[in-house]
Amino acid sequence: MNKKYVKYLSVLSLFLVLTLVLTGCAQGSANLHAPTSGPYGFIYKWLGVPFQNLILKTAQTIGGKNAYAWGIVIISFVVRLILVPLSLNQQYKSTRQQEKMRAVQPQLKLIQVAQKKAKDPAAQQKISALMMDVYKKNNLSLTGGLGCLPLLLQMPILIGIYQAVQYSKEIGASTFLSIPLGKPSVVIAIIATLFYLLQGWMSLQIVAPEQRKQMQTMIMMSPLMTFFISMISTAALALYFLAGGIVIVIQQLITNYIVTPKIRKQTDAELAKNPVKTVVTQEMLDGILNGGSTPTTPEGHAKQTEEKEFHKNIRELNKGKQNRNKK
Repeated sequence: MNKKYVKYLSVLSLFLVLTLVLTGCAQGSANLHAPTSGPYGFIYKWLGVPFQNLILKTAQTIGGKNAYAWGIVIISFVVRLILVPLSLNQQYKSTRQQEKMRAVQPQLKLIQVAQKKAKDPAAQQKISALMMDVYKKNNLSLTGGLGCLPLLLQMPILIGIYQAVQYSKEIGASTFLSIPLGKPSVVIAIIATLFYLLQGWMSLQIVAPEQRKQMQTMIMMSPLMTFFISMISTAALALYFLAGGIVIVIQQLITNYIVTPKIRKQTDAELAKNPVKTVVTQEMLDGILNGGSTPTTPEGHAKQTEEKEFHKNIRELNKGKQNRNKK
């Protein structure tokens, strides 16, 4: 399966799981009665109750009319800051991969054009194998250095905050700037979504133009998920996304202006010492499209050319001898 679709399916699966859990919680909390049995009872006991206590204690320490909301914001900031090293590490790997991809892009373009022209299944298979070779021989990852671990780690926190608000009369009845925390808020959902859109736009600025089209769909999934989940849940959860959005914008600024320039220098130095390996040539692809046999590498092709020249010279020498013998 195409690596791009694997990423989409991974993120979509996590999104569906979270949606199902939140929907189930919402159905079970119509009368604000916390679940005591079954999977939702287990989730509430180990996630909802601890987050309730944490938010209540933080609010008591802060005090004031918006104490519960500020408690959620502070907890959200702390959680997102804890995840920053992991997120930066993944962005480092992703950016490093993107920089290496620039060097092999000419070969990938040749393959993409050939894939569109190929009609025969056997030819399509050979061309796909060549793309794998380009990645393998140049030590490039098929996943692009991206992963779902930060989202996976956030899922228990999202569920915990949601249940803490749903099953706590104090938190659910509190407000943030006159916005009830226990109900969905379009305003907070839109503001949170805008931060994720901004982060997505910023991340595209450090990507090669030819790679932007491939990444646009993936980048749009995060803002869409943020808006949808915020609208089917509470303003408290939307506040979590809003605080997280501020953190990831700051994180993206660090990536764009500190991490990326450093990686580009390192990658340029590495490529100067170890240039990319040429795995694909236009001649090889033309041979496949024209019904040729399994393609050889450029090195093998050069060897074949030398052998042909050698045999040609031998034939010419033999021909010369035969002409002399006839005389």
